Amino acid sequence: MAGVLRVATVTFNPAIDQTVTIDRLVRGEVHRARSVRQDPGGKGVNVASCLADWGVPVTVFGLVGADNAAPFEALCAAKGIADRFERLPGATRVNIKIVDAGETTDINMDGLAIDDAIAGRVLAAVERFAGPDTLIVLSGSLPPGGDPGIYATMVVRLRALGARVLLDTSGLPLTIALRADALPDIIKPNRRELAAWAGEPLDSIADVVRCGQRLRACGIDLVVVSMGEAGALFLAGEGALLARLAAGELASTVGAGDAMVAGLAAAAIAGADLERTARLATAFAVAKLGRPGPHLPEAGTIHALCGDVTITMVEPIDVDWTGDIR
Repeated sequence: MAGVLRVATVTFNPAIDQTVTIDRLVRGEVHRARSVRQDPGGKGVNVASCLADWGVPVTVFGLVGADNAAPFEALCAAKGIADRFERLPGATRVNIKIVDAGETTDINMDGLAIDDAIAGRVLAAVERFAGPDTLIVLSGSLPPGGDPGIYATMVVRLRALGARVLLDTSGLPLTIALRADALPDIIKPNRRELAAWAGEPLDSIADVVRCGQRLRACGIDLVVVSMGEAGALFLAGEGALLARLAAGELASTVGAGDAMVAGLAAAAIAGADLERTARLATAFAVAKLGRPGPHLPEAGTIHALCGDVTITMVEPIDVDWTGDIR
């Protein structure tokens, strides 16, 4: 994807992430918080924040509630992110993240309800931005009232404008997007999301490889499957590889997958090969694990982590595809 000069993320369902750290979560007990922090979030917001930390100019599109837009405005101002959010009446949802002993328990709320007209305004704004020199990151869930086919529509229309598209979503929006006439250039489901799409358990690495090859056969250039401690699988025309990097002390796992998406975008902008892409995306994700909020450490730390990533080539699995592979 060399030649990409402008990058944007789209977040239909942002959130303010309230992270509460406690010693140990026990059901039915009263707990005392060791710390509490609030960060503007939502998958596309997290991706944009990490890209800005890497020095990539980025624009954010999507929806935020006017009543509590200030944290998003402050983040954009601090990091030089171009704010193209549509303001809606009401407040952006607040999600609760309970962190204990390195584990995170998420309590996610519904976002502000939308309709086709509101979604259409976002799509129109993104289309005005898009062109052959752009990479558009579509990520996250949809708020109440959101058409589950909106990502499919956006991929078709953005690809028609020559834009590259990276899609990170799950459930019905992912299923519909993978049935569309045009497909994203890159997708990054996690193992659970991929299993839900495939309708079968993916218990082994071979199962994940087989399913990833199925997506590649659909015409997607790069398929990345994050698998937690097992690493991440990267499949492209160059082949398939598994990238692993041991995580250090975990301040929070919130946003690590979004950091990986940011790493994929950064690699795409640089025209990186598959191994470099795997190293950079993995380093972004692991570096994020050591920091609360949607932030990366300095570039030197990322570069050092890139060198520590273990790369294992994965042999393709012979599968006789029949019928509609989508």
